[in-house]
Amino acid sequence: MPVRTVVERGPKDKRSVAIAIDWPGWSRGAKTAELALETLESYRPRYRAVASLAGRAGDLDAAGPIEIVEDRVGTGSTDFWGISFSPSATEHGPMSEAELERGLTLLQAAWAFFDGVAARVSPELRKGPRGGGRNREQIIEHTVRVESEYFARQVGLRIPVGAARTSEGLRQHRDAYVAAMRAYNAGMITRRMRSWTLPFLIRHSAFHMLDHAWEMEDRDLSGEAG
Repeated sequence: MPVRTVVERGPKDKRSVAIAIDWPGWSRGAKTAELALETLESYRPRYRAVASLAGRAGDLDAAGPIEIVEDRVGTGSTDFWGISFSPSATEHGPMSEAELERGLTLLQAAWAFFDGVAARVSPELRKGPRGGGRNREQIIEHTVRVESEYFARQVGLRIPVGAARTSEGLRQHRDAYVAAMRAYNAGMITRRMRSWTLPFLIRHSAFHMLDHAWEMEDRDLSGEAG
């Protein structure tokens, strides 16, 4: 099977994103669609670590080349950030139980990968264009805060400010987040998302974690002479 890929261009065509739609979190942006596709392919080995944590490394290894299945225009944020902020034509619900569980397994693998990277990189990170000036703890705080206080609200979950910033609080948040997504897909949560969809929420949550995990890897100072 080819890697089904969506190309999302900003309205002003300043930046584009390539999204491996069946592999939540495997998404890269660049100044042009062509460069975004090249970058996406270059990250295949890095994403394999996530697929392995999800028990899907064999599926990824067997995947064929990238195949564009949709070429669409995104939001203004696509131009500004080079990140997808809206669902593709295929990302609508409800999801089948198999689709949902596969997506959640890959999201949980993204969390595990992020935690592993955060545990081994240097506290201070290399300054520069890949991530600016945040150190490790600031990146951890940012990713957890955005997911628990913003993303989770899309499925009706309200996490008190800072409640997910302890080890036990983070575990509880993630368990509650997964449970809320299952409930949303089953129609048990009546308030529906306005512009987002559940498949998009899963892959956007995974992307946010992996983007910052890869940032920490790229900026890691471990092993360098002091």
